[in-house]
Amino acid sequence: MVDLSAKPFDLDAEAIDWVEKTLAGMSDEEKVGQLFVNMGSSRDEEYLTDMVKNYHIAAVRYQPGPAEEIWEQNRILQENSKIPMLIAANTEAGGNGACTDGTYVGWEIKVAAAQDPKYAYELGRISGIEAAAIGCNWSFAPIIDLYRNWRNPIVSVRTWSADPDQTIELAKEYMRGIMQSNIMPAAKHWPGDGIDERDQHLSSAPNWYSCEEWDETFGKVYGALIDAGLPSLMAGHIALPSYQKHFNPQMTDEDILPATLSKEITTDLLRGKLGFNGVVVTDASHMVAMTAAMKRRDILPTAIMAGCDLFLFFNDPDEDFGWMMEALQDGRLTRERLDEAVTRTLALKAKIGLHKLAPTEIMQPKDEAMAKIALPEHQAVAAELSDKAVTLVKNKDEGVLPISPEKHKRVLIVPISGPRNPMAHAKGPKGSELLAQKMRERGYEVELYETLTDKSARMTDEEFAEVVKGAYAGKAPISALTDNYDLVISAAQVNGLMQPTERVYWPASKGTPDIPWYVHELPTVFVSFASPYHLADVPQVKTFVNAYDGYEHTVEAVLDKLEGKSEFLGKPSTDVFCGLRDTVL
Repeated sequence: MVDLSAKPFDLDAEAIDWVEKTLAGMSDEEKVGQLFVNMGSSRDEEYLTDMVKNYHIAAVRYQPGPAEEIWEQNRILQENSKIPMLIAANTEAGGNGACTDGTYVGWEIKVAAAQDPKYAYELGRISGIEAAAIGCNWSFAPIIDLYRNWRNPIVSVRTWSADPDQTIELAKEYMRGIMQSNIMPAAKHWPGDGIDERDQHLSSAPNWYSCEEWDETFGKVYGALIDAGLPSLMAGHIALPSYQKHFNPQMTDEDILPATLSKEITTDLLRGKLGFNGVVVTDASHMVAMTAAMKRRDILPTAIMAGCDLFLFFNDPDEDFGWMMEALQDGRLTRERLDEAVTRTLALKAKIGLHKLAPTEIMQPKDEAMAKIALPEHQAVAAELSDKAVTLVKNKDEGVLPISPEKHKRVLIVPISGPRNPMAHAKGPKGSELLAQKMRERGYEVELYETLTDKSARMTDEEFAEVVKGAYAGKAPISALTDNYDLVISAAQVNGLMQPTERVYWPASKGTPDIPWYVHELPTVFVSFASPYHLADVPQVKTFVNAYDGYEHTVEAVLDKLEGKSEFLGKPSTDVFCGLRDTVL
């Protein structure tokens, strides 16, 4: 069924023997349990023990928390599981994806802007050290989607580039770095995001490339990483109609399915044409692009029969486990396919070396582990990356840069946000507030503007309506700006995750400072502390900086460069002008 001695497993005779004997000794219930990756809802020992003993789960991907809590959680899981577990983290941007006190290094788009593959290696290396310390052995990274559509809200800062060759180079370096800590990367999102402008969390979002276009781009990337020994990947809920119809010419548009449910994409294309022998895990099974495809009782076996080896997250453990068992009994899930999936998962565990360790030996000693979290040298790499990555996208307003307290004493900082996003807390500190603080420390007089959006949080709907009416009825004179400020900085921090758009969210007024309409009245600088694609909404801005995040070292680097104390070194790896003619003017 599976060649365990071949790439990416490369198992020796002892490891192969462990895989085969373990599989042979498992009950049907244990095999079915090994198809599931649980999202833990608690770190309570009774809950964790119940999950491994009653549902026989193969793996977990937990919600990040403090390193000490995660270490203890992972110890309980490994010591109580009959078969050693895969424990996954989303180390997309650093060790902070494994524990909240880990090191944020930088989003992939920021790493690419630094134009040096060593930072991709460092991202993987630092992520690996910190995640492995607390018991992780699997990472849902790197993201190797190609950002070809600036309207796409989910990829954004989370992938390297629009260019396949740059993506291959940086992804390989990330793999090299994280695998040094014996953590297995799972590249995502097969067969490739960044084409449609929607988000699979919320709706269908296919990859619309033709077979030829896909081969030259996403296919090239996946082929290169498979050749380099990629051990696992995550299948996205992303359809690829061209190849699905290529392998099944009788198919109609109504038959198109996301890759997680499509045998044509995840078996015929991935396993067959590209020769991938590693583990495939589905993306989260609560996303609408999957749940809207068919009944959940059918989604479960269909995903495994399509070629996925692991099913990411229960909806209800009893219900999902029961439906997978039911499918095994009625033949919708074949025993051959079940054994093949479990074999690959066991092989990945053997590749890590888990079969050689007693349950009490898997975790690093706690004191040693805690000493590896957020090391000063890791923080120094993150600061160095900020210096190399901050990007001056547009500089067409002569005389604005460099800024200084002598020339621009009075500064108005205008925060710009997107739709209210409860997930945005995971994206880091507020860049506008840090910027105001740092500028005051450097001698500027700074006012942090309170937007109508912020004010609305304290108002009733009726009160806010009156404020908006007033904003339209009584415009302030231009001198209210020009007489009181020497510089305006628009500080945007718009995070797209699980939103239908990543565009700026303008308030219900057009003459207030919220929108930078006054670029010919006052020196104006636009700094984005998140999405790099805001020029589409502010093409009139002549001085535009992409900072990629709002961490302290990034804000310091932005200020140093605005003041001319260091050079802007970053270079965009995607089309930050959004393919629009007016954004470059």
